[in-house]
Amino acid sequence: MLTKRIIPCLDIKDGRTVKGVNFENLRDAGDPVELGALYAAQGADELVFLDITATNERRKTLSELVDRISRHINIPFTVGGGISSVDDVSYLLQCGADKISVNTAAFRRPELVGELALAFGSQCVVLAIDTRQEADGEWYVYLNGGRVKTETRCADWAREAVNRGAGEILLTSMNHDGTKRGFALDITRRLSDSLPVPVIASGGGGQPAHFVDVFMSGHADAALAASIFHFKEVGIQDLKGYLQEQHIPVR
Repeated sequence: MLTKRIIPCLDIKDGRTVKGVNFENLRDAGDPVELGALYAAQGADELVFLDITATNERRKTLSELVDRISRHINIPFTVGGGISSVDDVSYLLQCGADKISVNTAAFRRPELVGELALAFGSQCVVLAIDTRQEADGEWYVYLNGGRVKTETRCADWAREAVNRGAGEILLTSMNHDGTKRGFALDITRRLSDSLPVPVIASGGGGQPAHFVDVFMSGHADAALAASIFHFKEVGIQDLKGYLQEQHIPVR
């Protein structure tokens, strides 16, 4: 089994870290620069920064904040929110990002994925998918920070994006987001088993056992969480120690 990654996520709104439940009822979770530095020091494998209102507010990512965070961490740094062009990515990489995450803009214009992969390499391009399981049991893609439903199935869009050059999938279950009841194992496993790129599971991590489940049953390559780290419910080193006790290799 390949080494599994633990990734804290900074959801950013108005320059602050926030967290909600099912993409709603956001509450303040702290200063992103301080949190990023703390997680790097605690042994996080990577850090994800998502400017969650950039697309909906029709503006670019908070590049100055990206620059400040990057100066305080020494781990791979993925940045997303409002990215829609090669120039956007080039600028964010200059600000300290190592990888970028695209979501709505890539769905609206799928050619963007290939353009970014060609310019920066597939390893730089993370496709973020916000997905919700509907009454018919199928998982559908949502856009604009979970505000806009599409009729496209999550698995279909993930496959197309990987074929176009995406090097990683960041899969967030809107049904599970912020609930702390465990990850969406079925759709995570479906993507992990069918795609040739790593899948990061996001949404629902509430206790160490949930991470065991998503790695063992969900076949995820990495697990992303926010609330449990921001509010100090679970420590990164404690989580990694638990995973090692369960014979799951971590860095």
